[in-house]
Amino acid sequence: MKTAIADNKTRRIADRSQNRFLAEGVEVHHPTQMAPRSLLQPFSGELVDQLQRTHTEIESFLTRIIGKPAYSEVGFILYCADGTELLPKLEKSLLQIDLAITSPPYNIGKEYDKSLALEQYILWCEKWMKQIYRVTKSTGAFWLNAGYLEVKGRGLCVPIPYLIWDKSPFYFLQEIVWKYGAGVSSKQRLSPRNEKWLFYVKDPLDYTFNLDDIRDPNVKYPNQRKNGKYRCNPLGKNPSDVWEFPKVTTGEQRSSRERTGHPAQFPLPVVERIVLASSNPVELVMDPFAGSCSAGIAAAGLGRIFLGIEIRSDYCSMAIERYERFRTERIDVQCQGKHIVISP
Repeated sequence: MKTAIADNKTRRIADRSQNRFLAEGVEVHHPTQMAPRSLLQPFSGELVDQLQRTHTEIESFLTRIIGKPAYSEVGFILYCADGTELLPKLEKSLLQIDLAITSPPYNIGKEYDKSLALEQYILWCEKWMKQIYRVTKSTGAFWLNAGYLEVKGRGLCVPIPYLIWDKSPFYFLQEIVWKYGAGVSSKQRLSPRNEKWLFYVKDPLDYTFNLDDIRDPNVKYPNQRKNGKYRCNPLGKNPSDVWEFPKVTTGEQRSSRERTGHPAQFPLPVVERIVLASSNPVELVMDPFAGSCSAGIAAAGLGRIFLGIEIRSDYCSMAIERYERFRTERIDVQCQGKHIVISP
């Protein structure tokens, strides 16, 4: 549904002949929900049993090796610790993960950042990327989200991925551009409206990639044929390497329900697509810079087991509260639908 906007030809941006949004109308803004409906659906009884057994085994194992987690519920384990200190312990334990998703500090002076010289920051990234590689299964994947920083005397908005893309043994498969509408404005350069995701795998010849689970049904010509056969897969098209998802918004009328106090929260639909593409049910998904635990909620909502590590206790508390609200909403939605299975 679109809302019409009044025309005013005294201003170029308010002239219907100049501004297509005036001519076509504007989509009504709907703040994002606590979680997409796809993360609130019930699991089969068999999957619930598998998750409970595997979660118990993993939690018991982790407790013996690195200590008791700060929080643990079926499908969601969170440690309040420094990821770069915990990862070597995981390596020694021989625990292997199926998928790592993370977005590290950008070294730009945020409240959770340490201010490092560029060379030190790159070395620090190299350290934990190699640690992730060593705890990842041979068929596993690593998805890295990173923004921009200034390189003194060389560039103002240098994409961090261009500085660290080759700093681990992972095989770099491709760059995904995450495009969004709202963002920082500027008068001295073009307004930034995208971030990068780097998609790595451990073995380029053997890795998990569930394309059918992430196909986009919004096909412009769904009935187009060639030689009598439909041209497009019946489930939809490959979503390509440019993803358009709205950011987690703020504001009195526009604030997302999933919004937390974390200053760099990425939206659940982005990580949902990553989890679906690069892991399978009951597999282990890790984020060593867990923040508000978007990766954890997506993983748990899709029947995976999440292992999060976050150094700041206030962010851990925030993430636990967020996950509890997510669990409550998930149960409420399933009860309203009169489903028998309402956990985990």
